[in-house]
Amino acid sequence: MKLLMHICCANCSLYPLKRLFSKGIDVKGLWLNPNIHPYTEYQMRLESVQRLQKVWSLDIEYTDHYGLKEFLRAVVNPVGIHSYGVNREDDRCIICYSMRLEEAAKTAKKMGLDGFTTSLLVSPYQKFDMITNIGQEMGKRYSIPFYLEDFREGWKAGISLSRELGLYRQKYCGCVFSEMERYLKRVKS
Repeated sequence: MKLLMHICCANCSLYPLKRLFSKGIDVKGLWLNPNIHPYTEYQMRLESVQRLQKVWSLDIEYTDHYGLKEFLRAVVNPVGIHSYGVNREDDRCIICYSMRLEEAAKTAKKMGLDGFTTSLLVSPYQKFDMITNIGQEMGKRYSIPFYLEDFREGWKAGISLSRELGLYRQKYCGCVFSEMERYLKRVKS
């Protein structure tokens, strides 16, 4: 089986990659993360994935486009003058997951692979059911199977391995809203 795995960051990819490789699955990575803010954070995460690629001899395709404008437009989504004040900050995760998983499905289909998945499925901080639903929806839309596996059991093992490899470890999911929430919690504590 040949699978495309959307990679959100090096840390989250560790356990899923090990697990898939142990099953004899041939994995090609896809770096595509238009949600990450600020640009310095985006660069650190990208460099960490590139470092992991060299250490583990991974096959990764990069969509190295800092898509913050597109992500923010999708969240704010002004539709004409009468929609002033309409926004979807609280729905940002569904928008973010959809953007990345849709591109992963299209890319896997174009490459003639057997399916696609995402490293997002490892994090206990991500919305597993939402990711699953969007992945399955995109799989149907593009006629390519979404490979679903609950990798969360390997979250702690991935953290340990990340430390051993000396990979950059981020402190929030990546989007400006998540960064804001993280640091506002500190101020309020």
